[in-house]
Amino acid sequence: MHRSSKYTRRRFVQIASSFAVAQAFLPPWARSFEAADLAGVPGLEGNRFDLNVAHSPVHIDGRKGHGVLVNGQMPAPLLRWREGDELTLNVTNHLEEDTSIHWHGILLPFEMDGVPGVTFPGIRPGETFTYRFKLQQSGTYWYHSHSGLQEQQGHFGPIIIDPAEPDAIEYDREYVVVLSDWTFEHPHKVFARLKKHSDVYNRQQRTLGDFFDDVRRKGFTAAWKDRAMWGRMRMNPTDLSDVTGVVYTYLINGHSPYANWQGLFRAGERVKLRFINASAMSIFNVRIPGLPMTVVASDGLDVKPVETDEFQIGVAETFDVVVRPAKAPYTIMAETNDRSGYARATLTPEAGLVAPVPKLRPRPLLSMKDMAMNHNGQHEGGGHGHHHHGAMQMQKQMQTHDHPKGPGVVGLAQNPVKRLSERPLGLEQEPHRVLVYTDLESRQRNPDLRPPEREMELHLTSNMERYMWSFDGVKFSEVTEPLRFRHGERLRLTLVNDTMMPHPIHLHGMFFDLVTKEHDHKPRKHTVVVKPGEKLSMDITADAPGDWAFHCHLLYHMHAGMMRVVRVVGSA
Repeated sequence: MHRSSKYTRRRFVQIASSFAVAQAFLPPWARSFEAADLAGVPGLEGNRFDLNVAHSPVHIDGRKGHGVLVNGQMPAPLLRWREGDELTLNVTNHLEEDTSIHWHGILLPFEMDGVPGVTFPGIRPGETFTYRFKLQQSGTYWYHSHSGLQEQQGHFGPIIIDPAEPDAIEYDREYVVVLSDWTFEHPHKVFARLKKHSDVYNRQQRTLGDFFDDVRRKGFTAAWKDRAMWGRMRMNPTDLSDVTGVVYTYLINGHSPYANWQGLFRAGERVKLRFINASAMSIFNVRIPGLPMTVVASDGLDVKPVETDEFQIGVAETFDVVVRPAKAPYTIMAETNDRSGYARATLTPEAGLVAPVPKLRPRPLLSMKDMAMNHNGQHEGGGHGHHHHGAMQMQKQMQTHDHPKGPGVVGLAQNPVKRLSERPLGLEQEPHRVLVYTDLESRQRNPDLRPPEREMELHLTSNMERYMWSFDGVKFSEVTEPLRFRHGERLRLTLVNDTMMPHPIHLHGMFFDLVTKEHDHKPRKHTVVVKPGEKLSMDITADAPGDWAFHCHLLYHMHAGMMRVVRVVGSA
């Protein structure tokens, strides 16, 4: 097996270093193809790093913007580490505001986790904070700011941790594929607009013409009842994403679709693609037309290889896939889940060749199923019928004391169900294979096979009109007590999504076993997308003492309050 040899690694660092100064003055698409070819993003490797956070210009398609970048790069430098190494990372803040770096998915002491106000005070202007920790894992991860909305301004970068033992999956060449969303509007302005009008960026709302189409399909009475119910709930079936292609440019490795990042290959090679969704608000559906993908890892940890043609990647998730391209170029197509835009790149045997770019598929619509209001005792995945008493029953349910209530809760899922085996919205009818969570099985046996000794339930709640996002109806700024895990206990945490949107939920400091079914190869993850109206469970071994953030990784949702602190204390 030919993997990245020492020569290639050294050459990677040399090229990345030699181009670093030049690249500071070039737009992203003018970066050296040779430098990009070595891993996808210019980077650094070793066990000691100096990272500088500063204001920097960002150039997208000839337009200049303002970013908060690490070492002047977007994405920030690829950090290449080795399992078992002790790391020292000096992070210097050149901004006039606090900053931070969170090492997403990395197991470490909580003091090194980089969440201001939870694990440390943050890095003050002009100060240097030194992160020190020993690597206990390998795989694909990433890092980003946990301060304000800096992540939206380009403060994120990829991590590859090489395993101490030879990789079980053979490949000849690899790239990171970092997905992100860029806006030339200042993120605080974006957030202020969302607070005033939550659908300000939704230009795909239903029209009178759509209503008449509905009448033709299902009759006037059914169409009218459907519209009336959405109106009573003050919700919109096109509300798939808060911030859309109206204001976003979608990027791969810092390149727009026009700039078209390219990765070279030789025909017949096994190419490993390490997908990282480092966007602020965008969930992507990823496919490479004409080229099957074998998924070999999720969130940095190995899974039993599974072949697919398309997968959805939530914000903050990572997926490793292996492909075997022939002699033709291929388009890497990353379409947003609301179909308002896309990122694309090209895998090619020769620089400059391109493949056709698929047209955006029709925008999908939410149904009453996505509010868990229409199942009527049906099994998982059943039916798309509309239950017109749902809004009334939701309001009644809100009055009970067993469920979240208050100004941050406009409704609760009447009958939430497991949806882990369901394809994501808009991909249900695709003729090709689409990855679902139940396809994933850990390659290694789960390390803790104890049954859960305790259960906890949390509701994902919102008031979309007021752009309020929370857990159990309480936003982070109003929470007085952390969620308490006992050190060493085996806990089943169940999440119920009472909102109409998918939420990528991230637990810091620990992996969880996603309960796809009761077996000892559950996929182990740090982030999971919870579908609308879904109820899912994760089994957690509380083996990391300290305070840990637990939040929705949609940046503006977290900023609005969809976050809690998990405190691991005492003993089970």
